[in-house]
Amino acid sequence: LDGGEAACFVPFVVETDKSGCVSVTGSALKMSGAKDRMRHKKMKNQPSNVTYYTSQECCNSGGAGGRSYDSVQNVRGPSQYGRPQQSGHSGWVRGRQDGEIPIDQALPKYITASHFAKARAAEVDVMLRAVSKTSGSCHVFGALPKHMRRRAMSHNTKRLPWRLRELAHRMLEKSQQAGQKEKKEQSKTKSRRARRRHGNLLLEFNRRQKKNKWLETHIWHAKRFHMVKRWGYCLGDRPTYKCYRASYRAMSTGCLLQDLSYYCCVELQGPEEQLLSALSRLTSKETGLTFAASLCVTGQREGSILLHKPDQYPHQLMGPAHFLWRPRSAESTHRQLWIWAHPTLKQDLLPVLQAVCQCFEEVTPAVEENSLKPQVEPGPTAPAFSDPCSETQRQGKRKRKNMGDDNDHRPAKKILGDGTRSPITPVSWKSSKTDIVINDLSMEVVRYRLIGPLSHAVLTETLLPATISKVDTKVTSPFWWPEQCKNKNSMSLHQQQADIFQVLRGLHSTSELPAGCVLGLAVEDPRLTLPKKQGKATFDLQETQGVDEVRRRDLTLRGVPAPCAQSALWDRSVRENVTNHKISEQDLNKMKAELLVPGSRLVTPLEGRVPILLVHQAGKQQGEERNGWGSGWDLLLPKGWGMAFWVPLVYRGVRVGGLQMSLKHSQNKGMPHFPHDFPDCPAGAHFQKQQEVELLEKFKRRPPSKRTNYIKHGCLAPFRSPWQQLVEEWEMIKHDSENGEPQPAKTEGAISLAGDNTFPTSDFIVLRSRKILRQMSIWCRPFSARTQRLTRAFSTPLLNLEVSKKLQAQWGRCLVWVRVCVLGKGLPALHAMLCVPTTEDLQQVHREPQCSGPEEPRHRDHTQHLLKKTKRFKTTPECPTCTKEKDQSPSAVKEEFIPTTKKEPNSDTKEQLSNPIPSLMSAHPDTSTAVDKDLNSKLPQTVIGSADSSGGLVRGLWPEPLPSVSSHCSRVTLGWVTQGDFSLATGGGEALGFVSLTGLLHMLLSQPADQRGTVLLRNPSSLQYRFARLYVEA
Repeated sequence: LDGGEAACFVPFVVETDKSGCVSVTGSALKMSGAKDRMRHKKMKNQPSNVTYYTSQECCNSGGAGGRSYDSVQNVRGPSQYGRPQQSGHSGWVRGRQDGEIPIDQALPKYITASHFAKARAAEVDVMLRAVSKTSGSCHVFGALPKHMRRRAMSHNTKRLPWRLRELAHRMLEKSQQAGQKEKKEQSKTKSRRARRRHGNLLLEFNRRQKKNKWLETHIWHAKRFHMVKRWGYCLGDRPTYKCYRASYRAMSTGCLLQDLSYYCCVELQGPEEQLLSALSRLTSKETGLTFAASLCVTGQREGSILLHKPDQYPHQLMGPAHFLWRPRSAESTHRQLWIWAHPTLKQDLLPVLQAVCQCFEEVTPAVEENSLKPQVEPGPTAPAFSDPCSETQRQGKRKRKNMGDDNDHRPAKKILGDGTRSPITPVSWKSSKTDIVINDLSMEVVRYRLIGPLSHAVLTETLLPATISKVDTKVTSPFWWPEQCKNKNSMSLHQQQADIFQVLRGLHSTSELPAGCVLGLAVEDPRLTLPKKQGKATFDLQETQGVDEVRRRDLTLRGVPAPCAQSALWDRSVRENVTNHKISEQDLNKMKAELLVPGSRLVTPLEGRVPILLVHQAGKQQGEERNGWGSGWDLLLPKGWGMAFWVPLVYRGVRVGGLQMSLKHSQNKGMPHFPHDFPDCPAGAHFQKQQEVELLEKFKRRPPSKRTNYIKHGCLAPFRSPWQQLVEEWEMIKHDSENGEPQPAKTEGAISLAGDNTFPTSDFIVLRSRKILRQMSIWCRPFSARTQRLTRAFSTPLLNLEVSKKLQAQWGRCLVWVRVCVLGKGLPALHAMLCVPTTEDLQQVHREPQCSGPEEPRHRDHTQHLLKKTKRFKTTPECPTCTKEKDQSPSAVKEEFIPTTKKEPNSDTKEQLSNPIPSLMSAHPDTSTAVDKDLNSKLPQTVIGSADSSGGLVRGLWPEPLPSVSSHCSRVTLGWVTQGDFSLATGGGEALGFVSLTGLLHMLLSQPADQRGTVLLRNPSSLQYRFARLYVEA
């Protein structure tokens, strides 16, 4: 060919005659519709073909066999593919034509080879360009055949042939440069990847904090703990890994860390006399410390109190609280007081404090437009800024579509403090009559608790006292520490506090210090001294030798001096300054990257000093066993610095605990846990109702065949403790025993059900008088020489009938907090019954100390016929009156309601079982006999009527109202267990609970001196009684 073009093959048959003319013959192939579409798809991007004319027109135009290349008319596009030309000439058209080929469109008989080759050269060139260019994908390996392509070619260029590697490298560099370009503006409908970016993620976290408050360590806990929503907070309940025994070992020999920032802090400011006179109405000296305690008023110690409604002691308890006074200052006569309370107590505490302090004038906080505090920014879910139309659109389309629309004009800020509180909600109240001001500091101060003997070792390794900075006195610094360094008295006090902090290194255990001592300190940012690897803080003997022994002894005996308890954390301006000028993690990482020696310590900047408070927490103080167990320190910080101190503490090898470990900590100390063990306050009553609902739902989720039948086990209330009914029944027993009129146990229960009780009903209370509890503690001990010494030391009167009557007259409807230790086998469970042993039981345990104990006879389920009757009414509703009369007949009711007892051949044994205590024979006759006497008159109608009216009987549970809870079983009930489990401290079963004061005195009077305090314990799902020892710790 001319020009050296590449030859091509065309679908024609070419014949050359002697004269040099070429004849071309061909045939049109008919294809199916699918092949036609496939060919159309392949040929849509191919170049247009050349139209040739007949031989006549070719001759007329002066050509020998066709037109020249320049005069060719092209037909482009798939729409004109296979169509005849619109011109007047008739010639051959490229492509298949439907039907037969017309005569005027027949192929030319002769063409010139040179002209034909020139016409085909353009098509060959276009075809080569189309082959070299990939059609669908832009990848290099798209040019390879399909059988040579591999998935690994996309990230490994060595998988490609050598001729394509260079091109693949160029495309890889181009893609990397494209990723560094500016990102395009995101669309309104954000994808999940867009929502997971840092800015949107922060907005999402802020939105989720509008309902439940998050602690500063929430993200850290959410990755490692089972989170629960309690009291308006999202809190960590227990870790996702097994650490029950490891946490106990940490509390016993190491250190356990907890975040208690959810506790609410209420600040009171005003003259000391006015504060003490107002707060004295909420406490009593009989329960322990008050706000006016000498060591606490000076600010040297933190105290714990029990708060009641004004002038209502011993009734209407609100709950426990901790209080801390700011040390006195010579410059001002005003005092500051912090009251720390549980979040469930805050809603009752604030109105009471406003009433006793007469602070009713609200101080509206000033809202700045460009405030640095993110909690003052109006959230998108606030009612004042919500739009009903936009809310409807949000619910219809996407739930979180417009979550950041209100904050698009300014950068998102992390919420510090209470995110559920509106910016215009008042947090301060003042009085027009007094100078007292009340401030709500909830979540304004971070509080961490370290439990264990190595708590002080962890603190001394993590915290470093702040170094004194050299500043110019003429220049005002925006940071708080340079201004503090200008005051010589403050620097002198800081040096004393740093010296005392160094003395802590010489202590062997945290329990050596006095309970509640307070130490104020200014420390450097602990992130600057963060170790490279996580280790474990240990006690160093060399540091103990370097500590002054005289100062260490003075610290353990007298505690921290009152002036050293002063801290800048009390000032609101300092707290805000420290929070707003905290060094961000990004800036801190840049400073570390610019170090000449990687890993060396950073120079502390001026804003890297933080004021803190260290408050000592006493361990187990009541009882004689494990005194000082569970002591530790509380670390108080300004808000915003939570994670800056949390991570360095974790790096020192502490074990982190949640709400479950708080409960176990109180259980091992033998102390009641709030609100679980406070049944006489509103928060405790609400908790018990919520717990009953949860346990009942869990019980109903089990199949009926797998549920425990508590009626047959003689357990009336397996999911709650009817304290009010218990104290009323024991008060009735006391009244009947004094008048000498025997009252059947079942009749007594029926009276409480029918409302025929002649005594005025009043709420029960828990005995919290330290003096009475000390007496009860001595009376519950078996007779020994030590008991005699304690009796003489505390001038405790001997227990007799007259002393018991006087005590019951004053504290009739009272519950006593007790600790129960199982003597042999057995594991106490929640709501286990504490019962009075009979004389035969005491003789048996005296003969066989390791005996198992008696067994409760199996009761008969009286609700079975009611459930069958309900089912029968649904299937055959005929003659309901006859059925009702038949069911309510005395014989039928007696047969159903009498609990089945084991037949014993000896009548004396049966009489002994029916009389649990000789002194209570008149008060508690035989259970079955009581049912026979008074069954026909009261119990059947009450139970059947309640079942018919409710219509919601649950198989295995007693319907409401309950019969007598004290004498329903063969052993008289004293109380119930609120916490019970295997104790790792004692190596056996241990339980905490409440018993009736009247019942406890009756039991102690009837027991021998060497067996006082012996009780029986039975779980709700068991018939086996276990012998246990009862202790009243005071």
